[in-house]
This record gives sequence, structure tokens and C-alpha cells, in this order.
Amino acid sequence: MSAFGYDLSVLDREGPNPVYKQIADAIAVRIRSGDLPEGSPIPSEADLVEEYRIARTTARRVARELRDQGLAFTVQGEGTFVGQPGSPRGQRKIPRYQEIATEVAERIRSGELPPNRPIPSEQGLIDQYGVSKVTARQAVQRLREEGWVFTVPHRGTYANEKEKWPK
Repeated sequence: MSAFGYDLSVLDREGPNPVYKQIADAIAVRIRSGDLPEGSPIPSEADLVEEYRIARTTARRVARELRDQGLAFTVQGEGTFVGQPGSPRGQRKIPRYQEIATEVAERIRSGELPPNRPIPSEQGLIDQYGVSKVTARQAVQRLREEGWVFTVPHRGTYANEKEKWPK
């Protein structure tokens, strides 16, 4: 049984029904039964990738299938939620980009990422955290806005000196 309440042994990876459709159908059952009420977040792409050992593109297809069925809507940078666009939605605990930014800021604070040295690249963040390019960029943007990092065009993003860190 998965963390999302699905029996993984039921997934037929060799049959004619695509895996993304099987996962979407399992989530649809939970929506129709009320187990996932309107406004509830659908498991994130990263959660689906980890839980089912599927590719990110397959996880994206799950969300698209639920949208196509009229059961869910997606808000860029926040996730996919049960219901129709514009419906009230519950917040995921903390947006993933904020979690990443907080973790990288802690690495800067601890000295693991020293001042004037590069932080992990966009691709490095994508690989390390299993997130999309948009999420990695949002995390770096947040770090920049808070004063933890600065970016040199065509060179990279670097940890700021301690005097420039947020208070």
C-alpha cells in the first residue's frame, strides 16, 4: 500500500492501460468517494515520481488526465488541486520552492556554501530535489530576493557575504 492509499501491486506496468491512466483513475476514485474533497491538493509530481517510481513526464500526465476528466485544476508553482479552476484550495504545507530555498539558505548560514562561491546550479537543484525547472528558478529567485545570493549573468549564482544576509 502506498503513502497515498493505493495498492501498488495493482499497477499493471505491462498491460494495455498506461500507468499514468491507472494512477489517475485511482486518484479519481478517491475524489469521487470524498476521500479527497474539493480544494485538496493532489500528490505532487515529485511525490508521484518517488512513490510509483515513474518518470516526471508520466507524473505530469497524471495531472493532465485528472484535468481532462474535469476533476482537478493546476495552479503554476502551487500544484494540482481537486475541483474546477477558481475553486478555493488548500495550501500544500509549504511550497516546494520555499523548502528548497530554506535548505540552501541554511547551507549558506552554516558555511557549507561559503560567500562568493557558487550555490548548486539550476540543473543541480533539479537533480538534487527532483523538481521542475520552474520550481528550481523560484527557489533561486526567493534566495536572491531575501539577500542570500546574487547572480552574475552567464556565470552563475553565488552565496552573498554575511553582511548582506537577511536579519
